[in-house]
Amino acid sequence: MRAYQDMVFSTAARLAGNDRQAEDIAQEVFLRAFQHFPQLRDSPTAGGWLKTVTTNLTLNHLTRYRKRWRLFSELRKTAGDAESSAPEMDLPVPDTLLADLGAEQRRALIEEALHKLPQHQRLPLVLYHFEDLSYEEIAIKLHASLAKIKTDIRRARAALLPHLESSGIAADGL
Repeated sequence: MRAYQDMVFSTAARLAGNDRQAEDIAQEVFLRAFQHFPQLRDSPTAGGWLKTVTTNLTLNHLTRYRKRWRLFSELRKTAGDAESSAPEMDLPVPDTLLADLGAEQRRALIEEALHKLPQHQRLPLVLYHFEDLSYEEIAIKLHASLAKIKTDIRRARAALLPHLESSGIAADGL
């Protein structure tokens, strides 16, 4: 199981966007793995099982806390905070933008930039690019419409773009 600890932690950290929460989630994953150790000990699919459990526990964790934050944001709105009504820029960002970077450079830049994204953009982007889920699978996992998932991923890419360009990486075709 030690061979998988980095994978479990990095999966949870990417999805949660918070190392402390990722540590708690990883601990829970390994507690569950311990409970299933006889089946996992010699299983060639142990890594996939751990990744699936990590993803599901992280999403469950975020869903629980999202409801709490939604309450706070609704309270803030009723207290008179006005939201900006400025239209968002619609930047076309190709699916290949992130794939064109070197693996190590991409990892470092994305890890840094992911922490700056709002959760509703970070989750679908991570599930799409790091977990290799389709838009449809992400929509099902996050209980959201397909259009919302596509929009959130597009906006997350657009939010990553200034960070990538400030690092000296030119995005061809933009």
